[in-house]
Amino acid sequence: MRRILFPLIFGIVGLAILLSLGAWQVQRLTWKEDLLAEIEGRIAGDSKPLPVELDPEGDRYTPVAISGQMLPGEVHVLVSVKQVGPGYRIIAPFQTGDRTILVDRGFVPTTAKAVERQIGAMEVTGNLHWPDEIDSYTPEPDIDENIWFARDVPTLATALNTEPVLLIARSRTDAEVTPLPVDTAGIPNDHLQYAVTWFGLALVWAAMTVYFLWRSRAPSKSEAQ
Repeated sequence: MRRILFPLIFGIVGLAILLSLGAWQVQRLTWKEDLLAEIEGRIAGDSKPLPVELDPEGDRYTPVAISGQMLPGEVHVLVSVKQVGPGYRIIAPFQTGDRTILVDRGFVPTTAKAVERQIGAMEVTGNLHWPDEIDSYTPEPDIDENIWFARDVPTLATALNTEPVLLIARSRTDAEVTPLPVDTAGIPNDHLQYAVTWFGLALVWAAMTVYFLWRSRAPSKSEAQ
């Protein structure tokens, strides 16, 4: 009995830990699915005027409709679109009333980088966003070539002399620019895979525990003699 007591306790404790981690990931999965549903509902809501006071957290994904003037000047953020290839997001200043904000007009292929785009009076609908795309590996922008590698809103606002507010267009602002609207595709949701991994490890742990208990109970050769 003493020979199997320690493996039994060790096996039960390890199994309990792995099962609890799997259950926690299931809870996280439910939370993330509810969060994504909430974000999708906010993205698809009715458009409203640009709020006077803005909170980057509270107003993230808010649908907004603005009218005014698309101003000259733009920055090009390098991106890649599935089944299309590399290109640029076109970020431009937009004056609405007495305010000037950033508008992400959408995508153009690399061959259209230098093409002149429509400016002047227009209406734009889209969603407010403050993307978090900067990390320690993000290169500095190539100012001379006007190539940027992330939509860092404060930095772009300084470059284009606007408020640090970004509207990602859903409506088309130029015949040759394809809108890339906000969606939840870029928000990771790997909790199901994590749960399967933990429960799979729990199954393996249980099998190993049973095996060691069986080996511990089997009589040695000296005992059999």
